[in-house]
Amino acid sequence: MKASAVIAGATLMVATLLVATPAQAAPPTTTKGPCGYTSTPDDPPARNVTLPPDPKHTPDKGIVKVVVATNQGPMLLSLDRAKAPCTVQSFLHLAKSRFYDFTTCHRLTLYTTLKVLQCGDPSGTGEGGPGYSYKDELASAVALPNWPGDTTGTRKLYGRGVLAMANAGPDTNGSQFFLVFADSRLRPDYTVFGTVDRTGLKTLDKVAAAGTVVSADNPDNLDGPPVRKTDILIARSLGNW
Repeated sequence: MKASAVIAGATLMVATLLVATPAQAAPPTTTKGPCGYTSTPDDPPARNVTLPPDPKHTPDKGIVKVVVATNQGPMLLSLDRAKAPCTVQSFLHLAKSRFYDFTTCHRLTLYTTLKVLQCGDPSGTGEGGPGYSYKDELASAVALPNWPGDTTGTRKLYGRGVLAMANAGPDTNGSQFFLVFADSRLRPDYTVFGTVDRTGLKTLDKVAAAGTVVSADNPDNLDGPPVRKTDILIARSLGNW
């Protein structure tokens, strides 16, 4: 804040305002295990949660089932530890911490090349996360023929039923994830860590069929909040993990 100048008659008196120096954010904290979950002080958690466990050997075998109950119907997720052990570890930690309970899936996309429902942000804005980030766990996806005009040859298949992490760039995974309800083509920059069961796909199909909320930001009805508001009521793993 700038100092103020007060004029009283012919005398110039400068009133100096004492301004408190804002406290600096704490430096990032990184877990010591192979996953290296790192706190993001500049991007605090949308809901209070700790950093995930990060043992010396992150479990990297087996499938973990997670039941996701929504107001539109149930979904059973199969998380693949072999494909993405750090991602599965984080997702299970968030589910156990009730981070996903009573949250809204904020984004439905209906483009020809991208058909997904995005969830995992307690703020419901698409900008919230768990207050930490971690590295990508990318694998080669199935290549498809190029779209007309696409000469890069890098577009890959994220097929119907795939479960993957949303991000804001390399190694920025947090809590947001997307569920693919129709084969989609996008660059292989998003960690695939599981699948959605047939019942869950029926739920996604019902949500997708109703379309998105039309607004100034979504005039084409292709990318926005779903008309069928989709709330995750509870997300829990089956058995001990």
